[in-house]
Amino acid sequence: MTDNRVVVPSYDDITMNPRPKATEVEQRGIDTIPDADRTSSWVDLMRIQFGGANTFATVLLGTFPILFGLSFWEAVGAVVLGLAAGILVLMPMGLFGPKTGTNNAVSSGAFFGVRGRVVGSFLSLLTAVAFFSISVWVGGDALVGALNRLAGVPDSIGLRTVIYGLIGLIVIVVVVYGYQFMLLINKTAVIANSVLFLLAIVAFSGTFDPSYAGTGEYLLGGFLPTFVLSALIVMSNPVSFGAFLGDWSRYIPAKTPARKLFAATALGQGLTIIPFLFGVATATLVAGEADYVFALIQTSPLWYAVLLMIVAFIGGLSTGSTSLYGTGLDFSSVFPSFSRVRATIFIGVIAFLFILLGRIFFDLLGAVNAFVGAIIVTTTPWMIIMAIGYFVRRGSFSRDDLQVFNRGETGGRYWFTAGVNWRGMVAWIVSAVLGLMFAYYPPVIEGPFNAVAGGVDLSLIVAIGSAAVLYIGALLIFPEPRYVFPAEGPRLVRERDAAMQPIVADHSSAAARAAARRAG
Repeated sequence: MTDNRVVVPSYDDITMNPRPKATEVEQRGIDTIPDADRTSSWVDLMRIQFGGANTFATVLLGTFPILFGLSFWEAVGAVVLGLAAGILVLMPMGLFGPKTGTNNAVSSGAFFGVRGRVVGSFLSLLTAVAFFSISVWVGGDALVGALNRLAGVPDSIGLRTVIYGLIGLIVIVVVVYGYQFMLLINKTAVIANSVLFLLAIVAFSGTFDPSYAGTGEYLLGGFLPTFVLSALIVMSNPVSFGAFLGDWSRYIPAKTPARKLFAATALGQGLTIIPFLFGVATATLVAGEADYVFALIQTSPLWYAVLLMIVAFIGGLSTGSTSLYGTGLDFSSVFPSFSRVRATIFIGVIAFLFILLGRIFFDLLGAVNAFVGAIIVTTTPWMIIMAIGYFVRRGSFSRDDLQVFNRGETGGRYWFTAGVNWRGMVAWIVSAVLGLMFAYYPPVIEGPFNAVAGGVDLSLIVAIGSAAVLYIGALLIFPEPRYVFPAEGPRLVRERDAAMQPIVADHSSAAARAAARRAG
């Protein structure tokens, strides 16, 4: 019984279509990108990752180790460790888009089931709200600080609301235009923001002191727990791209070697050491101030304060657009009554309200810390399951069967049990819950077992370890059907014979009803 196995097509002799103009509004949703329209390269994937993270949002995460009481060199160590760990976890996530022609949430249907892939959609939404909010918030605060410094405009909630709204609106416009326009914005961010960050060496050469010894009080009472927490917060930045890499890599030709896709992530994320170290170094200059961004503007030389406005604006567009694009794309497939444009606007408005409520009523830094913790603990095991599944399946997928749910159908290779593959789903749920029980991201997330290792956060180790053990164990004990594997069969695990459920239309599904309304 090999006729139902996944067939790997040939990608030779494909005539490529011209690359669309940046000003053309993207029409595609999460349907499969035709091979002839795969006009991007691994360099574009590298550039959009670096551009999306080479911003003040990343700078803010770089300030946390100093805020937590670490010295300058201790903070640098936490940044290097967290960034390296995040890159290693993230690298496999760039492999799916070229193979499947769709985003990572839809691709995850191969391991979670075509309905179970909504887990990826949820994680994408969580990440988008967090990092869109951070980008707009930090960019807005920088502009407010500059207006206060340069023009004497008094700081107020009203002014910040207007600035936040302006940046958020421009981000939404960029995202509505789509992938090619985002790529253009990120190309600009890669060059402009790198130059502006490096100019900080000149701006602060007379005031920065690398021997900064910290506040003398570690946030968690000791060096090691505080160091680990700092590294985890840094790690959240590359991990946050996990649900989004497929949004951009789906435009890369399927025959692109894996080593180039790995290199795109390693280089794109590795270069974010620039904004991270900018955050660490400048945080030592304004240590003790309640508002880092506003205080930095006031401390900077006048000429650099002007440049920081540019950094803030470009960075807000770059990070905001990379976060919002994929979620709007995927949200429209889970809720077919929303178009990509409407879904983007809806999520943008929700994130904007989160910014205002956080700024006016809550501790926004505490809220960011909680979101970052939730992203780390819930997204990382999902990514581990995806990477293991890719290895076991030999990187083979049926593009058509992945789109079953989106077309309002049932059946196919990835239908499993009512559209859910409980092997991946149970592994993710249990590992995420266990991770949260060991997590400590005060003041919101404080798991009951957070102190079992003397205050050292074990949430990531627990989440990764349990996800790998549970998923591989499920594959060994309950083999998957033969038809989800290629002709070579699976790696390391067994397979079983089973009849594949035929693909049929589900006229009661939301996707089918939406398609009927559009056709009628």
